[in-house]
Amino acid sequence: MYKQYIEENKDRFLNELIDLLKIPSISADSSYDDDVKKTAEFLKTKFEELNMDRVEIIPTDGHPVVYAEKIIDDKLPTVLVYGHYDVQPADPLELWDSGPFEPVIKKTDIHPEGAIFARGACDDKGQMYMHIKAFEAMIKTNSLNCNAKFIIEGEEEVGSANLETFISTYKEMLKADVILVSDTGMLAKDVPSITTGLRGLSYVEVEVVGPNRDLHSGLYGGAVANPINILADMIASLQDENKHITIPGFYDDVIESTDEERAEMAKAPFSEESYCEAIDIKSTDGEKGFSTMERATIRPTLDVNGIWGGYIGEGAKTVLPSKANAKISMRLVPNQDPNKITDLFKQHFEAIAPDSVRVTVTPHHGGEPALTPIDSLEYKAASLAVEESFGKKPIPVRSGGSIPIISMFEKVLGLKTILLGFGLDSDAIHSPNEHYGLFNYFKGIETIPLFYKHYAQIKK
Repeated sequence: MYKQYIEENKDRFLNELIDLLKIPSISADSSYDDDVKKTAEFLKTKFEELNMDRVEIIPTDGHPVVYAEKIIDDKLPTVLVYGHYDVQPADPLELWDSGPFEPVIKKTDIHPEGAIFARGACDDKGQMYMHIKAFEAMIKTNSLNCNAKFIIEGEEEVGSANLETFISTYKEMLKADVILVSDTGMLAKDVPSITTGLRGLSYVEVEVVGPNRDLHSGLYGGAVANPINILADMIASLQDENKHITIPGFYDDVIESTDEERAEMAKAPFSEESYCEAIDIKSTDGEKGFSTMERATIRPTLDVNGIWGGYIGEGAKTVLPSKANAKISMRLVPNQDPNKITDLFKQHFEAIAPDSVRVTVTPHHGGEPALTPIDSLEYKAASLAVEESFGKKPIPVRSGGSIPIISMFEKVLGLKTILLGFGLDSDAIHSPNEHYGLFNYFKGIETIPLFYKHYAQIKK
């Protein structure tokens, strides 16, 4: 019955998402604070239209959390849905084919039925809004068979700095049996999958300072250390010729995947040629001894995310810079502690600095890796839901990305999370021309109620 309701309301469900995507809720830029608040109000209104037991916007020291709940029977299991309504900045604007906050629907090779192009279309407004519309379908057709709670935050794209305080403060209010999140993806439209693991994150900024001012490169070059040259050498030394990270102790806590686990991962369909073609590269690169997908999921990494220093304006300026900076992220695998890794990086980076410069390492946000056992009741319910919706069993996969709040949910609330994502790698999240397939959007709305159904049955 709920499927018929979804079919009858498809146009409205899509138009509501378009209205949501028009609001530039960029959490990283304070000039958009009013738009972030406007987005929270939008969601509050949509929840209120569903006759929830409780709906409110709860302030934090940053952007607010939208909370809603519907308790139909205290004896039934409770599903806690998490999502975020903030989005990444849209820069560089010149690379967008259409306005990032002017949603348009266009057909693509992957989405011949159409995809909606806008910042936040997939990450995470489109995927988050699926849950609200799926919940509406269950409510309107009297097919809701679990209690439901929602926390939709506005700071995920800036590290969720206030979320742990929020869930610790409202721990009693957030009591549930499982957390359901759609902020991940699946292998392909015809190859459903469920994310069972996430990498953790350690993120730092480094600064290398040489002379007390920029110097003339002719008068001082060759006699005074160039901070950019030094920084480049230091970064290059962090990996050896096999792309193995050289920081002492970095791999000490890594739990190596077994041959059997790697064999199961290898069953997922993957084309090296298509992978390279999609991002316009000639070949892949990474740690020796591992496949491309293993490097991107079950292995830790170290990457420079930004680097700057000296003169970068038009024309020439023969300057020896006073300082150079870089931002560096390290993706971590299960059993690696982000705080320990940050400390190891800091100790090593300071130790390899020559006396001719001064080095400062500033830690930024991080997060722990997470795993969901595939033999858990929660995973089994999700697997059955996807199988019923797609007509085939989903493949359990690990993601190379990080969602630090997942491990935090488990630590504070004691709950496992099901990552039931419907995005695709080609959706260009965080990039120009981000989009989300209409098939994926509506397939998510159709599949989510099946999780509630199977979870209620399994929990009996």
